[in-house]
Amino acid sequence: MIEHLVITALPVLFLIVLFGGGEMFRRKNINMDGEPPIDKTLFYVSKYTIVVLWGVMVLTAWGINPPFIRRPVSVKWISLGLWVFGFLLLFAGRLKLGNSFRLGSPQESTSLKVDGLYKISRHPMYLGVYATILASVLYTMNPVFLLLAIAVIWIHHKIVVAEEWHLFKEFGEEYKNYCSRVRRYL
Repeated sequence: MIEHLVITALPVLFLIVLFGGGEMFRRKNINMDGEPPIDKTLFYVSKYTIVVLWGVMVLTAWGINPPFIRRPVSVKWISLGLWVFGFLLLFAGRLKLGNSFRLGSPQESTSLKVDGLYKISRHPMYLGVYATILASVLYTMNPVFLLLAIAVIWIHHKIVVAEEWHLFKEFGEEYKNYCSRVRRYL
């Protein structure tokens, strides 16, 4: 039962933080929706597909969508560990970005974050997304979700590369120096 609650609570709480933060941004006259750095349709479809993959894991946890194939207990525990680890990265990354967080590239000036988790990874939130997607695939053992996960990770890597170009244009040498010290993902 605790497993089900943890699996359910993490994405729900993250979405509350995400959209609640958007409401707080609106009160400060900050547009949380940045400019999609890649094709707009592809960008938003990939973002919503993440939520679908999370939802499928939640449904599987509650027995509504049984695993496609029988998974070993060790795979279940690995997926739960990735799930928790991924959401910890998502929460920590989102909170550390503060008012600099955007869905896409910011349309106004923001500050470059290089401390905390950002000393270890230039993109801890994307790393968190990848971990939760992999967790969902391992937990559901569904080959269709594996294909969706590969597509979403590929699209998000393209987003990361495009966002890095934006950051280089925005912050120049400061960002270049940061990139020389910290790897893209790990």
